[in-house]
Amino acid sequence: MKHFSILLVTIIFIGCQAVPKISVSHKTLLYDEGFEGFENVTVESEIEIFELNDEAKAFAQSAIRGVSKPKEQIQALVQHIFSRSDLNLLYRAEANTVANQTFRNRAANCLSMSIMTYALANELGFSVRFQDIEIPEYWTIREGQSLLNGHINLQILPRSRRKRTQFLTQGFEVDFDAQATREHFPKTLLKLNQVVAMFHNNNGGDALLKKDYVKAYAYFRSAFLQSPNLSSVLTNLGYLYRLIGQYELAEKTYLWAIKKNKENLTAWRNLSYLYRYMGHAEKANNIESRVTRQRLENPFFHINRGDKALEKQQWQIALKHYQRALKLDKSNHEVFFGLGKTYFELGDIKRSYHYLKLAKKKSRTEQQQATYQREIDMLATIKPG
Repeated sequence: MKHFSILLVTIIFIGCQAVPKISVSHKTLLYDEGFEGFENVTVESEIEIFELNDEAKAFAQSAIRGVSKPKEQIQALVQHIFSRSDLNLLYRAEANTVANQTFRNRAANCLSMSIMTYALANELGFSVRFQDIEIPEYWTIREGQSLLNGHINLQILPRSRRKRTQFLTQGFEVDFDAQATREHFPKTLLKLNQVVAMFHNNNGGDALLKKDYVKAYAYFRSAFLQSPNLSSVLTNLGYLYRLIGQYELAEKTYLWAIKKNKENLTAWRNLSYLYRYMGHAEKANNIESRVTRQRLENPFFHINRGDKALEKQQWQIALKHYQRALKLDKSNHEVFFGLGKTYFELGDIKRSYHYLKLAKKKSRTEQQQATYQREIDMLATIKPG
C-alpha cells in the first residue's frame, strides 16, 4: 500500500466513545524548552517542497509536446510519470522527499509522489487538488514500530473560464494505489498547508523512529503550526511527549487530537497506553474494552497481528490471523504473502507455493511482483514433503 505514514503505538477503533471536555490554546501544546536546539533543524518551506528544477520542468513540457487537448495532455503527463522508461519511479515507504528530490532520486512514497505530480501539473498550468482518502486502518512495521498508513491522491483538471464538459467539473484522478481508487473510499479535499503539514509529519515520524527526538519535535512543531487541527500531527506530538516522560502534556495533546477528530483511532489507543503509564488502569481498560470487538472485523488488524506472530515464530497464531484476514478481504496480496510465509515455516511447501503465486497475482507493482517471484523461485528448488 502506498501511503504516508502516521507513527503510532497501536490502533483501536472507538465506536461511540464520548469525547472528553478540554479547552487549550495552541501555544500550550508546544514544549520548546524540552527540545534544545530544535530551531537549528532545517525544515523545508512550502516553496522548497513544491519547487521544480529546470530538468523537471523540461520533463513536464516534453510530456505534452504535440498534444493539444487538455484531457489528453493530463493523461500524457501522468503516463510519463508512471512510465519506468521515462522516470523509472520506484516506491519507497521511507522516502519523504521534496519534488526535486523525488524527481532526481526516482523513488518516493505516495505523499512525495503526489507532491511531485502536483508540481509538474501546476507547471503546465493545470488546476490540481489534493484529496485525503479515508481508507480502512492499515498497518506496516518499520524498525520495530507499528505504523498506521493513510493515503492521498490528486485531482487534476485544466484551467478554464467555463466548465464546458463533465470532465472539467470532476477532473482527472491520479492515484498511486489503484486499489484505493477502485474501492471508492470517501474523499476530502485538502488545503496546501495541510499537505505541507503531512510532509513534515512524515519526516518527524522518520526522525522519531531513529530516536532523534529534537529533529522529530522540529518537524512535528512545524506541522502543527501549519495545520493546528490536523489530528494525526497532534497524535504524533503526544506520542513524542510520552516518550520523554511528559505524561500530562501528552494526555492534553491526545485529548485535543480526539476533540478535533473523535474517530482518531491512533489517539484513542495511544491514550490508553498513556493511562497505563500514569497508573490509570481503569481508564485504560475502559478504552480497550470498548474497541476489542470492533477491531476484530478489520482485515488489516489481522495482517498486522499475523506479521507480529511471525516475528515471534508463533506459526499457528500467525496462521489464524492470516486466515481470518483472508475471510474479510480476498484481494490483498499481503494476506496471501503472509499465508505463504507461514505455511513455509510449517513445512507445507505446496501450500506455501500456492499462496505466494496468489500474492504475486494480486500485487500491483513490479517491485512486489519481483519480491514474490524470488520467493517462488526459491520454493521451486525445494521438493514438497
